[in-house]
Amino acid sequence: MSTLPTKSDILSWISEHPTLTAKRDIAKAFGIKGAARIDLKRLLKELEEEGHLEKRHKTYRDPDRLPPVSVLQVKAPTSDGDLFAKPLEWHGEGREPVVLIIPRDSDPALGEGDRILARLQLVQDSDHNYEARLIRRIGSNPQKIVGIFRKGSEGGRVMPIDKGSDKEWSVAPDSTGGAQEGELVEAEQVGPARNRMGLPKARITLRLGDPSEPRAVSLIAIHQHGIPDDFPDEVIAEADGMEPAGLEGRRDLRDLPLVTIDPSDARDHDDACYAHADDDPKNPGGHVLWVAIADVAYYVRPGSALDHEARKRGNSSYFPDRVVPMLPDVLSGDLCSLHEGVPRACIAVRMVIDAEGNKTGQTFCRGLMVSPASLTYQQVQAAIDGTPDEQTEPLLDDVLKPLYAAYGALKAARERRQPLDLDLPERKIEFSEEGKLTAVNFSVRLDAHKLIEEFMVLANVATAETLIAKKTPLLFRVHEEPPPAKLETLREVAESAGLSMAKGQVLKTAHLNKLLHEAAGRDEAELINMATLRSMTQAYYSPANFGHFGLALRSYAHFTSPIRRYSDLIVHRALITAHGWGNDGLRPQDIEGLEATGEHISTTERRSMMAERDTTDRYLAAFLSDRIGAEFSGRISGIAKFGVFVRLDETGADGLVPMRNLGNEYFHFDAASSTLMGADTGTVITLGQRVTVKLIEAAPVTGGLAFDLLTLEETDMPRGPSRGGPRRRGSATAGPRRMQAKAGKKNAKVRTKVKRRRTSSS
Repeated sequence: MSTLPTKSDILSWISEHPTLTAKRDIAKAFGIKGAARIDLKRLLKELEEEGHLEKRHKTYRDPDRLPPVSVLQVKAPTSDGDLFAKPLEWHGEGREPVVLIIPRDSDPALGEGDRILARLQLVQDSDHNYEARLIRRIGSNPQKIVGIFRKGSEGGRVMPIDKGSDKEWSVAPDSTGGAQEGELVEAEQVGPARNRMGLPKARITLRLGDPSEPRAVSLIAIHQHGIPDDFPDEVIAEADGMEPAGLEGRRDLRDLPLVTIDPSDARDHDDACYAHADDDPKNPGGHVLWVAIADVAYYVRPGSALDHEARKRGNSSYFPDRVVPMLPDVLSGDLCSLHEGVPRACIAVRMVIDAEGNKTGQTFCRGLMVSPASLTYQQVQAAIDGTPDEQTEPLLDDVLKPLYAAYGALKAARERRQPLDLDLPERKIEFSEEGKLTAVNFSVRLDAHKLIEEFMVLANVATAETLIAKKTPLLFRVHEEPPPAKLETLREVAESAGLSMAKGQVLKTAHLNKLLHEAAGRDEAELINMATLRSMTQAYYSPANFGHFGLALRSYAHFTSPIRRYSDLIVHRALITAHGWGNDGLRPQDIEGLEATGEHISTTERRSMMAERDTTDRYLAAFLSDRIGAEFSGRISGIAKFGVFVRLDETGADGLVPMRNLGNEYFHFDAASSTLMGADTGTVITLGQRVTVKLIEAAPVTGGLAFDLLTLEETDMPRGPSRGGPRRRGSATAGPRRMQAKAGKKNAKVRTKVKRRRTSSS
């Protein structure tokens, strides 16, 4: 049975941890489980009745302390210009605490009577007890709008760039901020979002330039999704003051030929690798594999300005023409990047694998390395294929071939493990030196790519297993298995393509791989791969280990990219704590906040993914905008009640065929089977069918593409005698047939309801 804390223990906990005061937080802190929770509830009730605690919603706090985030009312400025505020959430019996507002340069001007939400820090000062940092004015968290400015006789309007948004915003003459006609702007709401007397009002806060410029495309996504793209001055100052790490307290790895292998346009180099045959006679045919990762934790210390900003961003965001980094460039592009020929701090893992590719052990160290070469995937693959260049030829026998030998063993182990084997080519958008969009191609996936991927997966597994063994808290990368409803949808898609997927068994990735391999080489291959991807749950970060379904691994943590992912920085700190390498590991408050950190960076990751996807859509629309009227081949990738989505073969771009452009008849939408059926001809439109479409609209600002459907499975869609005049929706009997069909559906629903009532009554 759990031992109950004393009342004094509970009050001390709440005082020291003002953000973890829910009953479950207190129970977790003292290891209270099961029936003991009832006794804890009684203790908290007694403390509340005795006046020691105050219950707010579902949390408890000391009534003589303000919560860390509070509502304040601004007082008149003092003669010295200082701003103090009245705490509106003060419920203590003593003197009301004095709160000093510490403004930032970016904060709006505050006046007497303003109500604000602020983050408080308890201080011991002669004239105030708390310092407050503004979060926002209460009631003044205005909606942000990114759009095109159109000048008018009295100010102008902002036309939002969001897909599907047709709401315009009115801008007064004194609120245009100097914006010019057709300029891309950021605006914020002024007054109510709904205005009975006309358009809602906005004011221009930022001019983003010409929306037709290629660089504007990623800027739109950055601002639309709220991705921070400017570092605060204190963060830059902190990064600029950094010095390269030395050898003290580190293992000297400078003699190991740890090479980096990255894309040709890589913006940073955070991982390096080296392999050689294992000379241990107990491991015949085995390999020793080193993976070294940039020691970002040495530079980004817990609680620093750099750390706060890195956590806020959560990750770097990558766009075709730019990167919004998690860390300032002096770190991400220099001190933390494993450049060729310069000493760099790293955390490295030495892994031993047997001839079958099974990992038999690992050891970690904090080291100093010098990479002999920064290589590209294409360089490495060309060298292995027999055409080395000046840089790779000296490394071929002693460095590159041993890497591929180790990969050969790991590849065999991967085939036994059967991680999900999706085949979804990645699009690559190319620009000229002047920044003009020149081509959209599909990236070629080489063995060199797979080699690095397999090495990084193994290092991530080694990290998770080591920290579990050392009982050190960490953030796992979690990917849960697909829910039954999504699996059923995948099964229906497979059956529509003439493939089968077994029911009634514990799902394994091997079952999905069997489906994918059966589809390989068929016209439906891309459809099955996309449907399988859509059936997956989204991966996330959590201090609880629920395994990684997609990789078919029990324990997995991100260790290999701390320059661009905060999750990896947390894992590096966990390794530092577990091995006692220094005072820059996980702090107790970091461990307590792991769950919240995991939720936050999972959100920022999804934010970046959406922004990157929107950017790609806009670039594709821009690339196709001068081909209006051209015909394209493609495949139906989605069906909705408002139309059909088509993916083009040439570029992989997705666009919509609106319902009105499907032909001259009415189509019934069946959500259960994801099909459309023509009321006149009985034509069935379903997922995966081959089509020919004509591009009728391309909107680079929104990323939208609209098509006209010309052929379905090489059969022309029925057309009326005149496409230019009033649109006909079928023959003269189309209207009556639609009415008959609707009546039939209604009668079927009535019969179903009657049948259900009879069944339930019996």
